[in-house]
Amino acid sequence: MTDDAALIWFRRDLRVADQPTFLAAGQGTPALALFVLDPRLLGPAGDARLWFLYGCLRDLDESLGGRLLVVKGDPVEVVPRVAEQVGAGTVHVAADFGPYGQARDNDVEQALAKADRELVRTGSPYAVAPGRVLSGDGGRYRVFTPFSRAWADHGWRAPADTDAGYLDWIDPATVHVRSTKIPDQPAVDADLPEPGEAAAHRRWDEFVRDHLQEYADGRDRPDQPGTSRMSVYLKYGCVHPRSLLADIAAKRSNGAQSFRNELAWRDFYADVLDQRPDSARHNYDRAFDALATDSGPEADRLFDAWREGRTGYPVVDAGMRQLLAEGWMHNRVRMITASFLVKDLHLPWWWGARHFMGRLVDGDLASNQHGWQWVAGSGTDAAPYFRVFNPVLQGERFDPDGAYVRKYVPELADVPGKAAHQPWKLPGGVPAGYPDRVVDHKDERAVALDRYEAVKEAKRAGS
Repeated sequence: MTDDAALIWFRRDLRVADQPTFLAAGQGTPALALFVLDPRLLGPAGDARLWFLYGCLRDLDESLGGRLLVVKGDPVEVVPRVAEQVGAGTVHVAADFGPYGQARDNDVEQALAKADRELVRTGSPYAVAPGRVLSGDGGRYRVFTPFSRAWADHGWRAPADTDAGYLDWIDPATVHVRSTKIPDQPAVDADLPEPGEAAAHRRWDEFVRDHLQEYADGRDRPDQPGTSRMSVYLKYGCVHPRSLLADIAAKRSNGAQSFRNELAWRDFYADVLDQRPDSARHNYDRAFDALATDSGPEADRLFDAWREGRTGYPVVDAGMRQLLAEGWMHNRVRMITASFLVKDLHLPWWWGARHFMGRLVDGDLASNQHGWQWVAGSGTDAAPYFRVFNPVLQGERFDPDGAYVRKYVPELADVPGKAAHQPWKLPGGVPAGYPDRVVDHKDERAVALDRYEAVKEAKRAGS
């Protein structure tokens, strides 16, 4: 082999259509397809994400005619070794903007350079990569609304015209590197979506046909199938966001605009994390370091009740049980359950964020952590801390007939209508098997607002 070959290192771009890395390598170039099973990434991933990932790898391998090389190990060691074996002068990737991904890629780049090989970054998992949307003075945005306007003005490239036949794939059997088979999917109790590129396009076509028109309102109703359910496919790059944007470019409905706005939020949170990598683990607004949170045996007991969906607040419990059953939770209910953890139970937002990342099949670090911080009030563009979601009123507004609650909380299956949101008011009391409320929302809201005074004082001191 010669250095005329290319190495395509797949990460969060598990597809063959709309592949900028293929374009960068050059049509017809001999290329080896590689995926590295990185223990640093596999370790924190829950079974749901591993199940989906391994399914996507099988789908990608089939698309490539069985020519995906899978190697387990540290990419800093694996990638240069494979590049040497295949004679690849260039290694092509979609740029990674996560804290770990950037550090890993920089190390790989340095290791390749020692052998006169090049790491070529082309594209990213975002419609507009972090750092591209800038204000008039060349600065980065910290507030969503001006970011979203600049994001739309900036625009994005058209989808790349690629398929599995764009490159001349090298048989991995000719590469003398210890490889592994794609791992078996772990046993999971959750009812997970079908993995892979073709499944992503089927789901997208169904959403555009049946739900896009009403998406602006339907996306807030957990009792209805109004969301796109595309987040997991975007997470693993089974489809690129610019492909979705291209499909709805001519649509001017409120639903289409609302969906474009959600993709802008995804890009915004990636941009924020790129600016402030520490915000994955710490308050973006450091004044919130002054906010008192609970710990100890009672806090652990309440956290367990929240995780298990046994708080006594039906819409909260329905959401947490949906997460257990499906590895996914409706976005409106994610906000309700997050608010309950932080402002009713007074527990740290990162406890909840870590639990979500361990359970969600679509768990994405930037969107998850900053979504939690939005609710907690500690993030950029955050909801005001005094906006404490009332779980009863939220349930009655967005699940007005109680259908969502009854679906996931079988103890309340026989409770009619919106009465399902306040089972403690039923003539016979709370149905057998369903827990009493672990806290009183009215009381805990007052506690949350009282604790917020310390944050306001910290803000005044810092101003």
